[in-house]
Amino acid sequence: MPTSSASTTDSARSSANGGVQSLERAFDLLERMADAGGEVGLSELSASSGLPLPTIHRLMRTLVACGYVRQQPNRRYALGPRLIRLGESASRLLGTWARPYLARLVEETGETANMALLDGDEIVYVAQVPSKHSMRMFTEVGRRVLPHSTGVGKALLAGFPPEEVRALLNRTGMPAATEKTITTPDGFLAALEDVRRQGYAIDDNEQEIGVRCLAVSVPDSPTAAAISISGPAGRVTEAATEKIVPVLQQVAGELSEALATQNPA
Repeated sequence: MPTSSASTTDSARSSANGGVQSLERAFDLLERMADAGGEVGLSELSASSGLPLPTIHRLMRTLVACGYVRQQPNRRYALGPRLIRLGESASRLLGTWARPYLARLVEETGETANMALLDGDEIVYVAQVPSKHSMRMFTEVGRRVLPHSTGVGKALLAGFPPEEVRALLNRTGMPAATEKTITTPDGFLAALEDVRRQGYAIDDNEQEIGVRCLAVSVPDSPTAAAISISGPAGRVTEAATEKIVPVLQQVAGELSEALATQNPA
């Protein structure tokens, strides 16, 4: 990839798809930082991106000045606090975009539909469409829970390497919400194997006694996301599961396609 010259700067150069090259590079660096855990050195960014150090240094200086990156005392760079506000706003919009799909889930299954994201080590519910049945549900928009006791948590973590899951469980602990909550890393990893084999996750009275939840991840979501239905164990039976899961999977696929085209080129 060519670097800037005296007559053509990064900010003026257009990329092949008509965008501004410097912006594309800056966002690429931010995503690489996120993939690396949020903190990296310039040499690491240069090696992974293929950009020369002077170009990366110039872009990082701009991101630091804007507050989207901060330089640590050890001279490494970390994601900055201004990204939090952007992320929170984007999460709210993600929930808004998902609501029509959740409404369809409610219409076809009769149960409450939810959307949740993995935010750090926690699950946060960002959208919900309640069932027409009157029943007080544990889940509500904005609520944060640990992933080991939820169907959406299992659906999301099933895509992570086992060592990363163990590290997360070690950080959060595995407190029991009910007597059916999985409270050992080995037990939870075995449950994730079931999720990968079946293509969906189950919370069987593990977060709230009397409530079962079925969940699937949203493929290729811009951030780790899952959708679920929750209802009384007497309605979300094994027989109901066979009918509900295909609907969940279809809606998750359609939501994935919709999110991919929110900003068409």
